Amino acid sequence: MPRGRYSLHDTHDHTPLGEEHFHCAPGPSGWRYVSQTITPSGEHSGSVDLAIDELGRPIRLELNAASWQVRGAAIDGVTWVRTDPTGTYATEGNAPAHAFTGTSPAFLVATARLLRLTPASPATRVRLVRFTDPVLAPLTLDQSWALLKTETHATDTGPLNVDEYQVTDLDTGERQAVHLAGDVVLAAPGIELEHLESPPSTFA
Repeated sequence: MPRGRYSLHDTHDHTPLGEEHFHCAPGPSGWRYVSQTITPSGEHSGSVDLAIDELGRPIRLELNAASWQVRGAAIDGVTWVRTDPTGTYATEGNAPAHAFTGTSPAFLVATARLLRLTPASPATRVRLVRFTDPVLAPLTLDQSWALLKTETHATDTGPLNVDEYQVTDLDTGERQAVHLAGDVVLAAPGIELEHLESPPSTFA
């Protein structure tokens, strides 16, 4: 079960946004990721609980940030309920999308698992619902994912396969590089892996 810490920063001016302390693991029905986010001053700022099935579809999502909460799942596309900080109002949303995304590195692993690309695969389009910080407002976006290459690196615990993806925002044309090893993000825009207590898990 990988357990560790990511540092998060603004992708434009590199302002530190805090840290995400996580643990994750594959299971008989899919994969689960749980984390707590911490501000640069050390205060708790939110949490992520994401479970996907063996095909990479989100079967349960719970996000908390700035007292806002979102719960969602893959139902008729994706469906979610967003609750305000007072708990007075809850609004339901639905979109013809494949999965969710957001600031957490968990969503990069989940999307890669959903697409299951190979270096020979063509670039694949995927529609996602992104929950933006800090109020978890939903935004539907289209991305293109391509697996550029897989490299094997020698480590103290054995060979480590690293996948390099090119992720393109189809609205802006902006391209970004994402490096994954199993169920851990090694590097991505705004994300750095700072500490890992055990090797990444590999998917069957």
